[in-house]
Parts: sequence; C-alpha cells; structure tokens
Amino acid sequence: MKNKKLLIQEIISILKKDYPNPKTALNYKNPHQLLTATILSAQCTDVRVNLVTKNLFKKYKNVEDFAGADLSEFEQDIRSTGFYRNKAKNIIAASKTIANKYNGKVPDSMESLVTLPGVARKTANVVLSEAFGKQEGIAVDTHVIRLTNLLKLTESKDPKIIEKDLMPITPQKDWGKISNLLILHGRNVCIARKPKCGICQLKKICPSALDK
Repeated sequence: MKNKKLLIQEIISILKKDYPNPKTALNYKNPHQLLTATILSAQCTDVRVNLVTKNLFKKYKNVEDFAGADLSEFEQDIRSTGFYRNKAKNIIAASKTIANKYNGKVPDSMESLVTLPGVARKTANVVLSEAFGKQEGIAVDTHVIRLTNLLKLTESKDPKIIEKDLMPITPQKDWGKISNLLILHGRNVCIARKPKCGICQLKKICPSALDK
C-alpha cells in the first residue's frame, strides 16, 4: 500500500484542482459569528445554518447582544437547526464568557477555545483555521470520518483518534485545507448514499475503489 504521507499529498494536489480555495461553507463576518455558526452546524447542514444565521446575525449584532439574549426566545430563533435547547444554552454562555473574560473578542488559541461552553476540538479547529489562519489541528466531521476510512488513512471512527492519525502525515500548513477538501469532495462526489465513483478524481489512488 502507498505511503500515507504521499497519499495525503496526492489527495490534496488532485482535489485542489477542483477546489482551489477550500473554505468553510458557513457564512460569517467575524470570529464570533463563525463560532456561533459552527456550534449550530452540529447535526445540521451548512445550508440550514446559513438560512438561520442570515436573520440571527441581523438580530444579534455583537457578542454582547448574544450574551444578553433571552434563552427561550433564542431557542426559537435557532430551533430549525436541531438540538436547539443545548445549542442556545451553549452559545449564550460562550458569548458571556467571551464578553466578560476576553473583552468581547473570541480567543485565538486551542487551549482557551475548548474551555468555552459547546466548543470541542472540531469547532475550535474550524475557528482557528478559518478566522485566525492558525493550524493547531484538523477538524474532523462526518465527511472526514467517512472519507479517511475509505482512503485507508485511518482505521478509526473516533474523531479524536482520526485527528491524531492525520496530523503526523499531513503538512501542518495543510491541516485546515485537508479537512475542507474532504468535506467538499464528500458533498459533491463521494456522497454517502450514492458515491459517484465513476467520475471520482481520486479513483486511481483510492484503496477502496482499487479493491472493487
């Protein structure tokens, strides 16, 4: 089997041709909006989140607005994203912490971000990479879990283990890139319910395709 470091480099090189500027699909204008959108995106599509945040970010214009939001009203504002009670509680609590402890500015370190309510490594990685240009880890979502297994880059379904498997074999400058590239490829070509293997750009190097 091909060396995993070489395989990762080939995957990035091939997918960059179709996605030259891989970025999150979430709409945001500042780090706090991205943090909020990423929390909302758990078990929810980015399309739905963007529909919700279009009005949400008009209603709540800054960190202080989110921190002072009425919980029951906020729950209804984000209801369609699912798990809205927990998400509302976490977003308001995180906003209060940011307002009180960090002078209204989202912290730009993994260590600080993961102390915020509702923020685990995946969310922190997205915020660090997209909003601050910092690569402290690799965001692992359902697409990344599925594709890294198909590509035999890991044998785990646990996001934490997958991240640990990917980091040593991926150049640090590409940590944010590999996540976004796999997500885009998973949405557009390697679709879970009906993968388009016939037109897949990776079919010549994908171990799962070669096994067929």
